[in-house]
Amino acid sequence: MQKICLTIVLITILSCLIPARAQYLAPEERKFTRQDSLRGSITPERAWWDLTYYHLDIAVKPADSTISGRNTVTYRVRSNSNIMQIDLQPPLEITSAEQNGRQLAFTREGNVYWIKLAEEQIPGSVNSVVISYGGKPKASRRPPWEGGITWTKDSKGLPFVASSCQGAGASLWWPCKDHMYDEPDSMLISVNVPSNLMDVSNGKLRSVVRQKNNTTTYNWFVGNPINNYGVNINIADYAHFSEIYSGEKGKLSCDYYVLKENLEKAKIQFRQAPMMMAAFEYWFGPYPFYEDGYKLVEAPYLGMEHQSSVTYGNGYRNGYRGTDLSGSGWGEKFDFIIIHESAHEWFANNITDEDVADMWIHESFGNYSENLYVEYYYGKEAGAQYVLGSRRNIRNDRPVTGKYDVNYSGSGDMYYKGGNMLHMIRLIIDDDEKWRGILRGLNRDFYHQVVKGSQIEDYLTEKSGLDLKPVFDQYLRDIRIPVFEYYVKGSKLTFRWNNCVPGFNMPLRIYVNGQKMDIKPSARFATIDLGVENPSVKTDIGYYVATLEMTSD
Repeated sequence: MQKICLTIVLITILSCLIPARAQYLAPEERKFTRQDSLRGSITPERAWWDLTYYHLDIAVKPADSTISGRNTVTYRVRSNSNIMQIDLQPPLEITSAEQNGRQLAFTREGNVYWIKLAEEQIPGSVNSVVISYGGKPKASRRPPWEGGITWTKDSKGLPFVASSCQGAGASLWWPCKDHMYDEPDSMLISVNVPSNLMDVSNGKLRSVVRQKNNTTTYNWFVGNPINNYGVNINIADYAHFSEIYSGEKGKLSCDYYVLKENLEKAKIQFRQAPMMMAAFEYWFGPYPFYEDGYKLVEAPYLGMEHQSSVTYGNGYRNGYRGTDLSGSGWGEKFDFIIIHESAHEWFANNITDEDVADMWIHESFGNYSENLYVEYYYGKEAGAQYVLGSRRNIRNDRPVTGKYDVNYSGSGDMYYKGGNMLHMIRLIIDDDEKWRGILRGLNRDFYHQVVKGSQIEDYLTEKSGLDLKPVFDQYLRDIRIPVFEYYVKGSKLTFRWNNCVPGFNMPLRIYVNGQKMDIKPSARFATIDLGVENPSVKTDIGYYVATLEMTSD
């Protein structure tokens, strides 16, 4: 057989070359350390206790870039043990730990503190440990891509401070159980700041207490489970405005905190927040945190999906810093940070990955949500153009799924490749209402849950009624683009999948003389009679595959 489709051959070759020049090491090539395992695994010193509540009570001092205070960790005993793992990264230090007024002994191993409990831990009982700490937390040089605290000033010279720690860990700035598998049922966040500033954190503002030392404490209560990196502080001389959104579960308070100089711009740009809410409640179901409200908070970096406290730094312009990442033109119609980061309220904060290796759950759905937003307001074709345009950002450098138990995420392709995978699954299902029901079902059936990637894969398989395992194996755990190879002889079409994982049998939509036809290729050549002599055959561009037309010689 002779290859006669040069363009697609080149695409296929390039996709194979990209990994060779990728900047990341493949999981099997990277050397993982004991610290990686302590951070990324459910150690015995974590497994015996179940988080129920945090009270993080801290003072933030912008003048010397320090944080000090304590975290009260309340937990239910699952099994008897007396060693508790608490995570806190240098240069911060735990200064004391106590239970029921009794000082506890502890030792440090890198980013981990081993706290020895003096009292018997009876299964089923609920206990608390008070952990005091302080110091200068790591300052982020590239927030939010490098975790830490951002210490900056606004145009008036007043402090402008914020946390961002996804990936690097919440233990960069506060002591906690720094693993995604376990979330507190609720949390109180008390932040003391200079009185000319305001702190905005997660949940609802319960009280504001003026202190005698010219400081003020802001008490924020989170009434829902919250993941560790979702907790945040934002400190500035903020202006505040608000509105009520009438949603699927009733009245939702929407609050906006911005630098005073940006108030008028924010009042215009943030009109997209209720537009976002309408679109995503349609696709995903009710906003998951009505009890805690929704906030957009200006931050000195691009933005992050902190639960009920989404941070914003996109310059009050549409696109991603004014750029359409899809190249389709549709990305200019919305503010990327408002839409993408808010979508994480459903996928990341409501449904949370247990292991960062499955972060595609957050980012694939987050990326795909942009497409759905465009579709909601501009039509199905516009949404498709947006997601297809984003393919230009796919690198195929390493698998989308990372390595488990060592805090190692997969390729950045979890965004664009993952979004295209979901778009493809929708095409395979070929029932838009069924697809919307699946998306809403995910947020209903996994409401406020921490999940494994396999659970999401199984759910999509079960609810679609299709065998999607080969699709997930190909697009999440392999870097190759599958090639649809075919040739036409008379009225017969002969075809197969190549460059794919074993057992790859993804259905494919083709067009024969412009007429839609669904076929089921496998790794073996199959032949069907099209009923027309020498037709033109084209694959549906919605499928992220390469196509190779061959001759029958």
